[in-house]
Amino acid sequence: MSHLTDRIPLLPESAAAVQAVLNDPKVKKVLEQAVSQEIFTIEEQIEICEVPAPPMREQKRAELIAQKIRSYGLEAEIDPVGNVIARFKGVEPDGPVCAVTAHMDNSFPEGTNTSVRRQSGKLFAPGISDASRGLACMLQVIRMLVNSGVQTKGDILFIGTVGQEAEGDLRGVKRIFYSSGIHIDGVLVIDGADPGRILYGSTGSKRYKIEYTGPGGHSFLNFGQYPSATQALCRAGTMLSDLEVPQEPRTTFALATMKGGSSVNAIAEHAECEVDLRSEDAQVLDRLVKEALPLFELGAQLENARWKVTDPSLQITCKVTPIGYRPAGSQKPTSPVLQAARAAQEALGIEMTAYMSASTDQNVPMSIGITSTTLGAGGREGFNHSLSERYEPVRSYEGPQLCLLTALTLIGIDGGAAPLLPVYTASPAAEWQDSL
Repeated sequence: MSHLTDRIPLLPESAAAVQAVLNDPKVKKVLEQAVSQEIFTIEEQIEICEVPAPPMREQKRAELIAQKIRSYGLEAEIDPVGNVIARFKGVEPDGPVCAVTAHMDNSFPEGTNTSVRRQSGKLFAPGISDASRGLACMLQVIRMLVNSGVQTKGDILFIGTVGQEAEGDLRGVKRIFYSSGIHIDGVLVIDGADPGRILYGSTGSKRYKIEYTGPGGHSFLNFGQYPSATQALCRAGTMLSDLEVPQEPRTTFALATMKGGSSVNAIAEHAECEVDLRSEDAQVLDRLVKEALPLFELGAQLENARWKVTDPSLQITCKVTPIGYRPAGSQKPTSPVLQAARAAQEALGIEMTAYMSASTDQNVPMSIGITSTTLGAGGREGFNHSLSERYEPVRSYEGPQLCLLTALTLIGIDGGAAPLLPVYTASPAAEWQDSL
C-alpha cells in the first residue's frame, strides 16, 4: 500500500511524538488491556446492539452509554439534544482538547429486531457493526484511560452523538460545534471497523423532498384532460439520471425514494421523492444543486405541456423542501490528526488500507476548520445498513489501541512530549448558515 502512504508522508516530529507516548511504561501496559479485555468489549458491543436506537429515538441507548461511562469512572451528562458527554481532564488548564466521538443511532426503523445471532465466530444483527462497534470501542478507550494512571496534558472529551443516520442530519454533532460553546481543538470520530482506513476529507451532501400535486382524475374517463403527478416525477427523474457529474472531486446524485398515486385506475394527484446530492467539494456540490433542482420544476412544466393544461388550478405544481445538509470539508496531509493517526498506525503495525473521503460526524468540525478524522473501531464488518449486517472480531483490539494512542499523541502526556494538537487561541469560524 505504498501508494497510500505516499499520499500522507509522515513528518519526523509526528513519529517522534507517538514514540514519546509509547515510551511511557503506563501507556505500553494499558494498550495491552485492549487485548486482554477483547472478549468483554465484544460482549458489551452485543449488549449495546440489542438496545434499540432507531433514528431520532436514541434515548434508551444514550441512558445505557451514560450509565456505563459513569461506572467506568467519568462523570457523564446527556445534553439537550441527547448527546452523551464525558470529560477526561488533563493537568494543564489551557491544554488542547481532543473530542473522541461515536454515534449512538442506527439506520433501522423502530421495531426492528436487533437480537444478535452468533455463528462461526461472527455476529449477525442489524446495527451490530454500525454503530454498536464504535460505541464499544469508545467505552474500551475510556476504561483503558481511566485505569492507566496516565496523566495527560490536555483533555479528552468523549461524546456519544445522536442524529448521525438518516433524517438525523448530524443534529448531535451540529449542536456540539454550532451552539454548545464547548471548546474543541481536534476530533477523532470512531466509525466503521477497518483500523487501516483514514479519512482526510468529508463528503458533503444536500438532501431534498420533492412533492408534486395536481387535480387527479379517472385514468380512463379523464385521460388527456389532467396531468399526472407520478408522470411529472418520472420526467424529472429521467432528466436527473442524464446529468453528467465530475469523477474528481467525486460527485454523485440519487433519486433515493419514490411514492405516489392512490389507485391503479386513477391519474395520480400526488407524488413525492427524496433526492440525495453529494460531493467532496463544497463548491461543486452547490453547482450540482443549482443544476439538479430546476429539473424537478421542469418535470411539472413538461407534464402540463404534454396535456396542454393552461388553467393553473388544474396544473401539476412542484414543491421542494430541504431535509438534510452535511457540509463538505478537506485538509492537508500535514493536519495534526492525520499525522497522529498515521504515526499511530505505523507504530502499532496496522497497514494503511484506505485514504479517502466519506460522510461521518467529522463533516461538521472539519467544515469549520477543526482538524478531524475518522478511525476504524477494529474487526471486520459487512452488509452495514441491512438486516444481514455482520461483524467479525478479527484483531478487534486494534481499534481501541489506535484510538487511544492517537488521542494521547494529540493531547500529550504529563512529563512527556508536547501535544501534537495546537490550541486555538480563538475558536474557528463556527457561523453556520443554512445554505440549502
